[in-house]
Amino acid sequence: MEKKQNTESGNNSEKGRVNRRDFIVKTTLVGAGVVFGTKSLAAFQNDKKSNTTSGIPKNITKPMEIGKRKLGALEVSSVGLGVQNMSRTYQTTIPTRSEMFKIIRTAFDRGVTFFDAAEAYGPHEVERILGEGVESFRNKIVVATKFGWNIDLETGERRPGLNSRPEHIKFVVESMLKRLRTDRIDLLYQHRVDPQVPIEDVAGAVKELMTQGKVLHWGLSEMGQQTMRRAHAELPLSAVQNEYSMLWRGPEEWVIPVCQELGIGLVTWSPLGVGFLTGAIDSVTRFADGDIRKMESRFSPENLIHNLALVGLLKNWAERKQATPAQVALGWLMAQKPWIVPIPGTTQMAHMLENIGAASVQFTVTELAELNQEVSAIQVHGARLPEFVQAFSEVEAPLKN
Repeated sequence: MEKKQNTESGNNSEKGRVNRRDFIVKTTLVGAGVVFGTKSLAAFQNDKKSNTTSGIPKNITKPMEIGKRKLGALEVSSVGLGVQNMSRTYQTTIPTRSEMFKIIRTAFDRGVTFFDAAEAYGPHEVERILGEGVESFRNKIVVATKFGWNIDLETGERRPGLNSRPEHIKFVVESMLKRLRTDRIDLLYQHRVDPQVPIEDVAGAVKELMTQGKVLHWGLSEMGQQTMRRAHAELPLSAVQNEYSMLWRGPEEWVIPVCQELGIGLVTWSPLGVGFLTGAIDSVTRFADGDIRKMESRFSPENLIHNLALVGLLKNWAERKQATPAQVALGWLMAQKPWIVPIPGTTQMAHMLENIGAASVQFTVTELAELNQEVSAIQVHGARLPEFVQAFSEVEAPLKN
């Protein structure tokens, strides 16, 4: 079996801004002809030596105030940290556990108070990493996690389908509390809607956990509209979670309007389009086996070349705002509504620092209108997820008898 190499590098552009493509993780399958990006391994190593300190680009190490936002009544930092890949990145590499702890700690030191996990990530392992990583400052942050997939409570073995049966939820939460080294979960989501269990029954189980003090707030992820409304009527939701970015604007159809109507916050996963909106992917990029992007038609060679118009737009705005494309993409999301909170995930210290720097990117009313118009004019080619994954999104729970 060919050995997989994982390298990172930092590189400053002519005007002192970080060019994320020059320090994004590059995964190369040696001898297999599958390479992320176009730079040589030696070039990345040289860039890292000359332009970074411990892998952190010099011009984004200055501390800043990233601000707060409200998800319903729950206050969180304006940018969160998704820890999904801290046990395995796109199924290709295993990050160093000690480095993941450093990233989590540094994020907290820089003002991040919102950390997002799930029992399905790992499975179970990411919750263990997060629990250990935040233990010393647990009472100063918001921990979010999710239930709903059919995962064995003891072994972590993933089984077919979903499981949101009330008794199962209660057992899952007990296990989560142990893995997270805590006595309560600040925000508990149903990861995907179980088509076999009425949402009222799910809400009932969560309400019992709230009464016991084991859960403080709850939410849904990738749900159908009627399920969202029924859930909120049964037990008020603090937040819902959906993919949302310049690359996937589906939530603008009904999720955002319903959140506005009901006073629910929106937490956006994959706010950087699984790396696409950082500028790290170009027309010659090809993905390794095991990387879900290889199965997403929006990243197929014939579609990628069209979708790169978004990257070009972001680079232009990055010049205008003296920021990076990733920061503009995240800043655009936060500018849409004051209760939208992105949770970009990363296993790279430099990327985390760059991402939270997006809180400083501000748009005037005129600028935002201009940028929105330009984004709307670009048609994204291809589907956001493989069909077998998309089938679990916007599902409606059955009606209660």
